[in-house]
Amino acid sequence: MYDEEETGRALTRELVDLVEEISSISDYRNAYRKQLCNLSRRIKLLAPMFEELREGGGPIGGRDAAALARLRDALASTRDLLRLGSEGSKIFLVLESDMMKKQFQEVAVQLEQALGGIFLENFDISDEVREQVELVHSQFKRAKERVDTPDAELYSDLFSIYNKNNDGHPDPALLRRLAEKLQLLTISDLKQESLALQEMVIASGGRDPGENIEKMSMLLKKIKDYLQTQNPEIGTPANPRDFVSCSKLKIPVIPEDFRCPISLEMMKDPVIVATGQTYERRCIEKWLAVGHDTCPKTQQKLTNTSLTPNFVLRSLISQWCEASGVESPKRPSEPSKPVSGCTPAERANIEALIRKLFSTNLEAQRSAAGEVRLLAKRNADNRICIANSGAIPVLVSLLSTADPRTQEHAVTALLNLSILEDNKGSIVSSGAVPGIVHVIRNGSMEARENAAATLFSLSVVDEYKVTIGQSGAIPALVSLLNEGSQRGKKDAATALFNLCIYQGNKAKAVRAGVVTTLLELLTEPTGAMMDESLAILAILSSHHEGKLAIGAAQAVPVLVGVIGMGSPRNRENAAAVLVHLCAGELQQLHLVELQECGVMGPLLDLASSGTERGKRKAVQLLERMKRFLEQQEQARVHVQAQTELSRFMASTNFFEI
Repeated sequence: MYDEEETGRALTRELVDLVEEISSISDYRNAYRKQLCNLSRRIKLLAPMFEELREGGGPIGGRDAAALARLRDALASTRDLLRLGSEGSKIFLVLESDMMKKQFQEVAVQLEQALGGIFLENFDISDEVREQVELVHSQFKRAKERVDTPDAELYSDLFSIYNKNNDGHPDPALLRRLAEKLQLLTISDLKQESLALQEMVIASGGRDPGENIEKMSMLLKKIKDYLQTQNPEIGTPANPRDFVSCSKLKIPVIPEDFRCPISLEMMKDPVIVATGQTYERRCIEKWLAVGHDTCPKTQQKLTNTSLTPNFVLRSLISQWCEASGVESPKRPSEPSKPVSGCTPAERANIEALIRKLFSTNLEAQRSAAGEVRLLAKRNADNRICIANSGAIPVLVSLLSTADPRTQEHAVTALLNLSILEDNKGSIVSSGAVPGIVHVIRNGSMEARENAAATLFSLSVVDEYKVTIGQSGAIPALVSLLNEGSQRGKKDAATALFNLCIYQGNKAKAVRAGVVTTLLELLTEPTGAMMDESLAILAILSSHHEGKLAIGAAQAVPVLVGVIGMGSPRNRENAAAVLVHLCAGELQQLHLVELQECGVMGPLLDLASSGTERGKRKAVQLLERMKRFLEQQEQARVHVQAQTELSRFMASTNFFEI
């Protein structure tokens, strides 16, 4: 009886806390406002039941406790979805509408099933509250079968700009409509959206976050440029006291010469390459690191890869910033220490949790690690406060703990902390990488998945790609790619993709056997890993060892099949791999294979209807196939002529005197 009373008190306390937490979430200023408000309102209607259960304080039997535990888990999922709707990037949420609709449906199903499993007659609650809970249950029954679609025009407008080239000039009326509907009306709104966008793309573990964030950031930049260069009456923010009116925006336009030709942002550390062009140091270093030997702007071959600081331009940028009242950009070596917006009470709570991480009581340590994990997931202020309180070295030490759950909490907390750019360096400098690799090799499946995602997050910084590659992480990731759960495979593939952007890691991946595993995943009937597999193969095929391994794995027929039937992105990646295979010492062998596989038809289709990159790769392959077929025809004609000549000479006794 005592255990049942304790269980009941703990469960009802958790349920009350969850509803209070959900009630505190607000500011759904995005395309899903109606759905999010409805979901929040329905959850709040459950609060009286939990309050009555808490006040009653009686024992709760095993089956009823299990039912309430399922409802607790459903409410936790609801809280996470509502937080995403409140704090997440508005642009990301609209463009990922399929993902959001799926999450709404999953939460509705989870809540409906949890409420359906509760026998209300077993609980000491009033008739009024019972009727209210039954009403909420019926609402979720209907909600799980119908998910409202967000503003179709908004999605169409966003998607049209998202898929345009960076040099396009969208209709100002369209940009105005987007700014109003997304409520991106001030510089403050834009800054908040930019931070939320970067956090969500990184945290999502998408298969190609670099491209996603570049395109979404470019979309946001177009809206920002519109607000800065136009001066129409485009609406008043919700709280004029908190924001600057759009009509007062008079921020100067950055001179084009001050923008990096790669990122299109104002340069912080301009450097000159061999062709005389100037770029932002980090951008051109990334360009060179992936194996390019040309100038991005002029396409001229670089005679050397030395980078010379452009002190004159840096001085001009500083002078312009000062004259224009714009904050001068800080160089990477001059970071400003982030300041947390946590309240004193929140900081005290975080510091108390960190002290518990040192506890010799396993349960207390595990519980504290779990709470730090959740706090680090919640928002940027918490991530700053947790890091500033000295949690990172402690969490790193827990990566080697013998307790699987504590280890899982520790690595996931580091993953959540790493979303904040300034925390990445602290995590790596604390010696976390070997510990994370240890978790990938030995942890629970969820810990291994989150460890792989952590390596991806850290490897966004180019210099850490080298550090991670030297740590033995790549063979561990290949093992996870081979034997992990579906999510584990995706996390491993995402991390491997990012690591293999650095040329020095490609051979490590090939020697770890990644090509064989990728080909197996590529031929799975479900095709669940096709996107990731082809993206990694496209990167590895530019490396000599990678090209040999792909050829030896009999990949050509599979790649031809993808060009014929795959998605636009997969078709272009398959063509990119074949372009690399059909260059070098084994060119003839692979061209023969392509001919035998009937590649001409699929290539002609790709050249006319593929993506821009896909078209270029198809044309390159078609040109090589054309030269190969011409050589074959010349050889055939030559052999035929020799044969006919021999026959003629034999039939006319040419050599007789």
